[in-house]
Amino acid sequence: MSAYQTVVVGTYGSESSYRAVDKAAAIAADAGAKLVVAVAYFPNDPKDVSKAADALGSDAYQITGSAPAYDILKVARERAIVKGVKEVDERPIVGTPVESLLKLVDDVEADLLVIGNRGMNTLTGRLLGSVPSDAARKSSCDVLIVHTVR
Repeated sequence: MSAYQTVVVGTYGSESSYRAVDKAAAIAADAGAKLVVAVAYFPNDPKDVSKAADALGSDAYQITGSAPAYDILKVARERAIVKGVKEVDERPIVGTPVESLLKLVDDVEADLLVIGNRGMNTLTGRLLGSVPSDAARKSSCDVLIVHTVR
């Protein structure tokens, strides 16, 4: 029996975040685990876009609206299948990345959360925290922070 039965990975559609998907997929495939790929997004409502800007700062432009989220999930699924994952669950989630991922981890009873390291080395990330460091600090399961920035 593998140590990991359910692996959750967050992505936002950048090449670096897809590297985290690739790593999570490789782990899930090796373990015969289910892979849950998540994209946190805000609806296109102007008030929600404003909330996204407040919550995400300079990253707010990345995902607003459900259409981009579904496109990102499709690409992530395809990458996971190429890595040999048998079961991929796609989850578009309205909300901020950290809170969305942590709720998902609890909802699916994940054993492992995989996330890219983007943002950890920025001044803002060091002072205020970043998605990877916040997720690692608050997660109820193991966390793998993948070096995704080259």
